[in-house]
Amino acid sequence: MIKKGMGRGVDLVYGELNVGEPMAVPLIREVKKQTRNDKTVLIDVPPGTACPLVASVYKSDYCILVTEPTPFGLHDLKITVEVLRELGVPLGVVINRAGIGDGEVYKYCKNEDIPLLLEVPFSRKIAELYSRGVPFVTEMPEWKKRFQQLFDEIGACR
Repeated sequence: MIKKGMGRGVDLVYGELNVGEPMAVPLIREVKKQTRNDKTVLIDVPPGTACPLVASVYKSDYCILVTEPTPFGLHDLKITVEVLRELGVPLGVVINRAGIGDGEVYKYCKNEDIPLLLEVPFSRKIAELYSRGVPFVTEMPEWKKRFQQLFDEIGACR
């Protein structure tokens, strides 16, 4: 089911699957048909590298990969980078929970010439806000500027 809304100057289009409905790809295609080419479109993609990811990022101008600096994060990142490179989609990485794990994700990004766009620290305050459903940029305004800079940097890449 396709749903639409608007708020704070943002058009929102999203699809909902009922529990047990296995057809994410057709729903993703329908959501993408509702977008406008004259606007910036952000697509939140499910994790993994299955068909929903491919359908979501196909013909995208840019893809932000969010990972954690852990062996598991690195494993998934490598697979996703391979898929995106096959599709010809430019990409960059945001490190979530920076400060945990090891430095292997950073080494991989450097060796593969993948831009490191932003690091979000491992933070109790961010985790508490997230657990309450509060975007941390609303309570930590210094982050709003950093995300705006990220958005501007990506726009310059297009």
